[in-house]
Amino acid sequence: MEMRQLEYFVAVAEERNFTRAAERVHISQSGVSAQIRRLERELGAELFHRSARTATLTVAGKAALEHARAALAAAEAVGQAVGEVTDLIRGRLTVGMVIGCTVTPLFDALAAFHRAHPGVEISLLEDNSDRLVEGVRAGTIDLALIGTATATPDGLNALTIISERLVTAVPAGHPLAEQRRVTLRDLTAHPLVCMPPGTGLRAVFDHACAAQSLQPAIALQASSADAIADLAARGLGVAVLSESMAANHRDRLTARTIDDVETSALLALVWKSPHSPALRELLLHSRQAFTEPDPT
Repeated sequence: MEMRQLEYFVAVAEERNFTRAAERVHISQSGVSAQIRRLERELGAELFHRSARTATLTVAGKAALEHARAALAAAEAVGQAVGEVTDLIRGRLTVGMVIGCTVTPLFDALAAFHRAHPGVEISLLEDNSDRLVEGVRAGTIDLALIGTATATPDGLNALTIISERLVTAVPAGHPLAEQRRVTLRDLTAHPLVCMPPGTGLRAVFDHACAAQSLQPAIALQASSADAIADLAARGLGVAVLSESMAANHRDRLTARTIDDVETSALLALVWKSPHSPALRELLLHSRQAFTEPDPT
């Protein structure tokens, strides 16, 4: 039994698909399949129910999964322990980032960390905030930049990066552009363009509507603030954005703070207890990148 076999086994179990698992571990699908078959022969049991689209764990596979994860964690811990003694940090970090949100300081932090610790492999993935939080809780993601309605998601540590009010953004000539004060009820009288469920901004908006028993008409949804602004500029709906998102489109959209939505939309870094030296170092670089003053 080899460590790489356990790594491939865990990847297939988590991805539920041999093709995605192969992409994750950076080898061919046939290579993953061959190593899993070899592992099954050594163990004397099939680990997966295989179909054309999915691979689900058998009873034997479920029994083996946590032990495989523990073995991989133990092997990584050995390398980390030696690395700490020799001042050389190695390992792997998976960083998550909410879809449609390009935050330069995060990239600055990753670049600085990579220069300081080139022995650490970094993976970056995009997803919606809910799934990123689930990944951090499950341990498949080490650090994630998420949109959220709560300062600290249950069971996680968090560093708030941005806290902003919700705004509506409309093109010139729209009735809401002529109002000095816009309420949630004013807004929900129009078809809306906003982020999809699972995003922090949408959670703030949905909670605010529910508190007033309002049922907004969501005409269109997009994961990118630029796409939402483009749709609103073309008259396809009233945009719901954060203050900084709307500010990027002030040349073609008029923004009005939604007066009676006081809960802020937050952008935050979240992580579990930073047991690994690599994660602790990345957090240091991230705090520095996000707290340094903007030179402009």
